[in-house]
Amino acid sequence: MATSSRTQLRDRHRRRREESERQILEAAERLLRERPFRDLTVDDLMAAAGQSRTAFYRHFDDRQELLVRLLRDFAEELYETAGTWLSGSGEPLSECLEAVERLVDVYDEHGPLLRALAEAASHDDEVEQVYLDLVRMFVDGSVARLERDVAAGRAVVPDVRQTAVALCWMTERYLTVTFGRPGGDRDAAVAVLHAIWMRAAYRIDPVR
Repeated sequence: MATSSRTQLRDRHRRRREESERQILEAAERLLRERPFRDLTVDDLMAAAGQSRTAFYRHFDDRQELLVRLLRDFAEELYETAGTWLSGSGEPLSECLEAVERLVDVYDEHGPLLRALAEAASHDDEVEQVYLDLVRMFVDGSVARLERDVAAGRAVVPDVRQTAVALCWMTERYLTVTFGRPGGDRDAAVAVLHAIWMRAAYRIDPVR
């Protein structure tokens, strides 16, 4: 019985800790939609989370660690959106369109937060490294996909890696600018990005 009680106590403590951390992360996302990271204070964050300032430091060493956690969470979500195209080897026109639609939807929903993360990366070395790693994942995945399609005769590119670097960074900048503030046109963004990728790597014009 004593062992069971201790286990239940640990489980309740773990759940409370996880809930507390979730509330802080959600509050950070809400506030970063309204202000740049440099203006986000721990006091404002914890007031929005409904917790004490000391509670913040039970979960994070500083604001940078909080931001890195948010960025890594979004890195997983963003990469999963393009999984069908990056890991696939089928018809690129439809697979790329699906990936672009899902990626644009994430930016359409979370654009201001992703813009804040991108801006913070330009001022903090640790955050910048995580951000660069995120884009590098897309580059490496795109290289692997394009190499498969070149070998299969579906893609024609002069330099696979440099093409992937250019397309991935163009996509990141375009989506950050377009959806970093309210008002981005979701359907137009999908059409533009899909056309650019198809024309650049496959010499296919999806607009026709």
